[in-house]
Amino acid sequence: MKTPVYLISSSPVRLWGLTSRERLGRMLAKLPDAQLCDAGDPLPAQGEVVLLREDYLYDERVLRGLLKTPEVALQDPRTGAVVAAHASVERLAHLPSLDTVAVAGLRQVVPDTVATAMQTQLRKFDPPWVAQITDTNQAHLEKSLFNGSYKGVTDFITRAIWPVPARWATVWCVRLGLSPNQVTAASYVLAILAGVLFWHGHFGAGLIAGWLMTFLDTVDGKLARVTVTSTRFGNIFDHGLDLIHPPLWYIAWGMGYEATWDSDIPLTPVLWAICLGYVAGRLCEGAFKFAAPFSMFLWRPFDSLNRLITARRNPNLLILTCLWALDAHDTGLIWVAVWTCVSTLVLGVRTVSALVLKHRGRPPQPWLSRIDMAAERDRLIVRMFAPRSGLNDA
Repeated sequence: MKTPVYLISSSPVRLWGLTSRERLGRMLAKLPDAQLCDAGDPLPAQGEVVLLREDYLYDERVLRGLLKTPEVALQDPRTGAVVAAHASVERLAHLPSLDTVAVAGLRQVVPDTVATAMQTQLRKFDPPWVAQITDTNQAHLEKSLFNGSYKGVTDFITRAIWPVPARWATVWCVRLGLSPNQVTAASYVLAILAGVLFWHGHFGAGLIAGWLMTFLDTVDGKLARVTVTSTRFGNIFDHGLDLIHPPLWYIAWGMGYEATWDSDIPLTPVLWAICLGYVAGRLCEGAFKFAAPFSMFLWRPFDSLNRLITARRNPNLLILTCLWALDAHDTGLIWVAVWTCVSTLVLGVRTVSALVLKHRGRPPQPWLSRIDMAAERDRLIVRMFAPRSGLNDA
């Protein structure tokens, strides 16, 4: 049975093109146990309801936790104000208001009481939050929402190079009314174009198309999260491309040099090493799930650091770009093969280690879930992989 959700007060401020009611409507539509009621609808005759202040921005984890935790009032940790409640209709005396004695008598909770800081899907640690929406903090909230949409553990190019231009691109996508799937479709076109250009030996143009594709691959996910338009199809559409195209690019690059390949190492073994190494690496990541229900790159600090440079598309594309610029195209492909094999060997060792621990009754735990932010906030590794999104301070 779905829990009715009522919005209290209102807010005219738009964040990433959405009013608060539109954003909450999209968020609640993804939760099977929630139903957003229309403005002015009376409370039901009986049962439980959730009341939310519309002039607040809510972490989805907090909404999920609030729906599962009856008879509580959620406080803004900064002001102590009650911003939401989950209570019985009888307790509320059929009044959809947060300013009552009944609400004040509920068990008072804060965001991290009902939700966890660990986000395994985005591979990061970020304390749950609520934030008041005002005209003065609109820009800050939009920036924080964008920063919060990033994966915490990913390659160094995605972390260090793409954020600022990706935010600009996301702003323009919102203004133009583009959907995440449309951006992903453009990525498909660029991925195919890059492969064709590599195949015909136009490596410079192919690299431009390839880097544009990787950039849009960052933008589509951020656009989906800040506008709450993520879908199962969109996720498959995006990740299907990510999974398939990298080895095809390397093969196309090799075919572009087949006629003029002058290395002492034959081309065919190099391509086989890249493709088999790539597949083996992906299989290692999948096999790790038999040891623990989270990404391998969340296990230990070493694994998170390894994800920055492991032989995925962006680091490998950087290798090809640098050696192409030095007019060493065939050497670039050989280095990609070497780095892919080394990276896969590391992943294999980590996977076997995790499976052994699971067999011994000590399954791996993500290191981010065990940090003490109060005591370890200043550690470099913590600052790198557990940054504050900014929403906690809004």
